[in-house]
Amino acid sequence: MDKILIRGGKPLHGSVQVRGAKNAALPLMAAAILAEGPCTLHNVPCLHDIFSMDKLLTSMGMSVEFTGRYMTLDASSMNSYTASYDLVRKMRASFFVLGPLLAKFKKARVSLPGGCAIGTRPVDIHLKGLEALGAKICIEEGYVVADGELTGADFAMDFPSVGATENVMMAACRAKGVTRLSNVAREPEIADLARFLNAMGARISGAGTDLITIVGVDSLSGAEHVVVADRIEAGTFLIATMAAGGDVTVLNANADHLPTCIAKLREAGGEIEVHGARIRVRAPERPKAVDLTTQPYPGFATDLQAQIMAMLTVADGVSVIRETVFENRFMQVAELVRMGAQIDLDGNSAIVRGVPALSGAPVMASDLRASAALIIAGLAAKKGETAIARVYHIDRGYERIEERLASLGADIERVND
Repeated sequence: MDKILIRGGKPLHGSVQVRGAKNAALPLMAAAILAEGPCTLHNVPCLHDIFSMDKLLTSMGMSVEFTGRYMTLDASSMNSYTASYDLVRKMRASFFVLGPLLAKFKKARVSLPGGCAIGTRPVDIHLKGLEALGAKICIEEGYVVADGELTGADFAMDFPSVGATENVMMAACRAKGVTRLSNVAREPEIADLARFLNAMGARISGAGTDLITIVGVDSLSGAEHVVVADRIEAGTFLIATMAAGGDVTVLNANADHLPTCIAKLREAGGEIEVHGARIRVRAPERPKAVDLTTQPYPGFATDLQAQIMAMLTVADGVSVIRETVFENRFMQVAELVRMGAQIDLDGNSAIVRGVPALSGAPVMASDLRASAALIIAGLAAKKGETAIARVYHIDRGYERIEERLASLGADIERVND
């Protein structure tokens, strides 16, 4: 298995390009199920999760061609409405196919995704939303079995779940009548999905607000779409620069999608300039401590919590991080402590007492964002070597991150153990 080796203490300088967002591309791929003709996606990231969704869709008869950043999907040959356990269990985002399959075939059989390292992430809101549209749903042998003719309805979500918002929105595109979804998630990836669906002929308004209205249509055509830039990857590079020191410009980024992250980095002493799709960060000699609470968008993203915690381990002062989105998202703490970090946990809060420097150590990644946190900590370590095991986690969401950081001056490499 591969490891990532980092010899820290080197400031980062230069520019780095942000890829397309994994969290946007996956539901876009599922949405292609609804189209009567071929769909084309540009700026698709080359990631393990993308390959997993490709395999799932292909198993159900869809034609998928992926060359570089360009993907074509044609659902005209789809002959199955079953998403098997062997494929769904590898990636929770596979559950996105439930809504489109139900809308297309009037029936669907999709394996329950189960738990994950950062929490249970139940799918009950997905199911309640589809039931509100008229679906009959039962659980049989670990599968969600759904059928029925979908009809527009009003549905208020118990929590603004991103996945449920996307799943129900896709299904409602082919429902008869008007659907109004309230208390929905507002993430940029949802607005991106709505743009793609509208290009296919859907009638969606309000995506990006807490009220989405969908007027059902009889059919959707193929369409072409450019995947939105990955705001989490952009934030990760900004935070890495703050932790390691230096001056980096992040290209193909959208600062409007990172309002809280940028505000916190400025509060921590970073000089941040925004010029169109370019975000430049100049790190202070040492970051300042800041307090933050993760919240649904536009609040501070839970997907950036582990990364900024790594930065705050070397900040001047005491920081408090409250995690309100997932119940088990401090998986990185034990490994950061191995590197000399001083972190105390109190329920859903972490008290981070900044130290002058971390030391390299052998550590193990537990999930995607914890992996990024360990890389950032390794970059910030002033002595020793950091060896990160189980880096397959990071390959789910960051494309060749070690090569891109090396281009900024980091002493980082991937080796086969």
